[in-house]
Amino acid sequence: MNPAKTALVIGATGGFGAHATLALLKHGWTIRAMARDPAAAAKKLGQRLPIEWVAGDAMTPGDVLAAARGMAVIVHAVNPPRYKNWRALAIPPLDNTIAAAVAEGARILMPGNVYNYAPDAGEAISEDAPQRPVTRKGAIRVEMEEKLRAATKHGAKVLILRAGDFIGPDFEGAFAWALTSTRGVPKTRNRMAPRDVGRAIAYLPDLGEAAARLLDIEPQLAPFEAVHFRGHQLTAAEDLGAAVARVTGRNLPLRPFPWALLTALSPIVELFRELGEMRYLWDNPIGLSNAKLERLIGPEPRTALDDAVRASLPDTAFLPALEAAA
Repeated sequence: MNPAKTALVIGATGGFGAHATLALLKHGWTIRAMARDPAAAAKKLGQRLPIEWVAGDAMTPGDVLAAARGMAVIVHAVNPPRYKNWRALAIPPLDNTIAAAVAEGARILMPGNVYNYAPDAGEAISEDAPQRPVTRKGAIRVEMEEKLRAATKHGAKVLILRAGDFIGPDFEGAFAWALTSTRGVPKTRNRMAPRDVGRAIAYLPDLGEAAARLLDIEPQLAPFEAVHFRGHQLTAAEDLGAAVARVTGRNLPLRPFPWALLTALSPIVELFRELGEMRYLWDNPIGLSNAKLERLIGPEPRTALDDAVRASLPDTAFLPALEAAA
């Protein structure tokens, strides 16, 4: 085992965590993964993969410290599900990861997002752009990154790999807003805003590959490093639904997204309230510049959009449902 290429993955069955794990394995890394139920996690990710699974809870400091022992990298891929209770579920696990990284002198890899930026930040946000969040979740993300920066003064190192919305195998992600479906069969494409605005979509296997390439040159990185991944910069949010229509061969009419209904139900449906707070992401063009990433690793990994959609759809149950309907 090369101790310089050892990584603990926390959240290995999630969207980013799974694909970062697969990419690191491909690049020759030794992987340890922590899960509350290692057997179930191993079954979900793939029991034949050469992963050392350990039992533990990201909310428990001792579990994270023990799992991180001897690791050069900690992939912090923990994210509260469905926008629920962000502060209580996001901050303590990060504090535990930071404590473990300080103890081991490890580098933390954490996926970042665009919540940190103001609605007018533009379609080519650079790493040195000012972070002026306009939502509670954005403020929490800024706080998390400030904690990570402070940790570098105590021996930890940090890599934030920032991307827009996600699609990928076994991950519904952006399809949830791009389409309206019934029993897994897509029925319509959603128009999220009255005018066309740009939106960044990252294909998770490409993002995982970028993470692995960056960690392969870890000694060259600064103690605190933030890198932006551009992905597919769509000219309009409904372009993702259009790709689904092309891939499936279905005529998917374009319909306005029911924001008014979502707003009316938001006092009683927490998810709707949290989604409403993020509406600005569809009303304003948001994207990332990958100039720094390409200086570090060369051309950004990029799977053609239709190929990425085709690879992602089966695990969101759309294609199997289409076959059943046929």
